[in-house]
Amino acid sequence: MGRQSKKLSLFNTLAILKKYSDEDHRLSQAEILDLLKRDYDMEVDRRTIKSNLMDLIELGYEIESQETTRMIRNEDTGEVEESTYMSSFYLIRDFSPAELRLLIDSLLFSKHLPYSQCKELVEKLETLSNKYFRSRMQYISTMPEDKTNNRQVFYNIDVIDEAINRNKKISFKYLEYGTDKKQHVKCREDGTEREYIVSPYQMVAKEGKYYLICNYDKYDDVSNYRVDRITNIEIVDEKAKPFESLKWSDGKRLNLASYMKKHVYMYSSADNTVKFRIVKPMISDIIDMFGNDVRFYDETEDTVCVKADVNESAMVQFAKSYAPDVVILEPERLREQVKQELLKGVETYG
Repeated sequence: MGRQSKKLSLFNTLAILKKYSDEDHRLSQAEILDLLKRDYDMEVDRRTIKSNLMDLIELGYEIESQETTRMIRNEDTGEVEESTYMSSFYLIRDFSPAELRLLIDSLLFSKHLPYSQCKELVEKLETLSNKYFRSRMQYISTMPEDKTNNRQVFYNIDVIDEAINRNKKISFKYLEYGTDKKQHVKCREDGTEREYIVSPYQMVAKEGKYYLICNYDKYDDVSNYRVDRITNIEIVDEKAKPFESLKWSDGKRLNLASYMKKHVYMYSSADNTVKFRIVKPMISDIIDMFGNDVRFYDETEDTVCVKADVNESAMVQFAKSYAPDVVILEPERLREQVKQELLKGVETYG
């Protein structure tokens, strides 16, 4: 076999292992021979297959096999000897089917990617497995209406990432839906399109949406913007404002884990220590939303009090959403705010 033919048979052997093999679908050398003939019209002998498999292992591919021992007669001595040969080959992959399904599901249920781009990514992930892998691709056809229409998402991510690395500000315009169910650039009261200039700090995924954590240039606090609603983005040739210079930072750099625990709804407002009472069946929900740093106290048979460091706007929304199972105790002004907004809601429905 010539050098070029050898390379081609090696490449095709790898392609067969990728397409047809896994732990539940092992291939013998004879089966690889048949598939080479059927799929690539290539005829080789078993020695070539064995050589290809050994070469692939040397090249760093993880190929699992089963060792089988048999007794054969030595043609030179005539004595029966024990011989070990390899069979039942399959390629070990970087991702297991369960891991791929997890990645694909995360795409299917994300809301920050346009439908067409999500579909393309799912198809690429599927190629990392074999013909037996069954993703949930069919479910994506039921979800396009839930997905963003902004096809600039990947470009936005690239620009924001570059700006963060270069410690530069960015400018952009922001999209919002109108009653026509279409996205339009957000405008000022005089009808002119509004431009945002921000210092970008981090991008995070929250509840299927992608957010930019940043500082809006006119203020001294933190803002969160949906990445999929950003358009006309550009890097500004001006240094970003350090996060630790903002009034809510306590002179410290952004601690993303702490920030996400406090901002359960990605609202932008002051953080505070809040005490509230919950019914005990909500304990798991509280830990899921606010993390293990919450403190429980004054436990009764039916309720328990909670102390947590949270974003004030998020806490107000949380208390309204879960009333009467959640009742704010302190600070009093937040308790009063929730009370007045709930009363207003009762009046509206009354």
